[in-house]
Amino acid sequence: MNIDWKDKLAAIADEHPELNRVPDNLPEPAPEQTLRVELDKRKGKTATLITGYDAPDEDVKKLAQTLKIKLATGGSTRDGEILIQGDVRRKAAELLEGMGFKVKRINF
Repeated sequence: MNIDWKDKLAAIADEHPELNRVPDNLPEPAPEQTLRVELDKRKGKTATLITGYDAPDEDVKKLAQTLKIKLATGGSTRDGEILIQGDVRRKAAELLEGMGFKVKRINF
């Protein structure tokens, strides 16, 4: 019998629910900050870049983790920037606005 990889992944997710958990205590958006959401190319690959979030590294990482989980994609943080794999500008901007952040859409 051939087991589908999606079934295997679902079984792992059931065994380890903490893998798909959105962090508690998400950072509060600062009213004077505007996050920039734009398209970027890194090593020839498309990425969504979120900049302008002036917060401690821990808060930036929590926000990045939340976005990665909700957008079902990978990404990273570096020097206060959040890099999300793929062109998910619209969805990322909508999520950030839903969290209470001001968003400036660049090159939409």
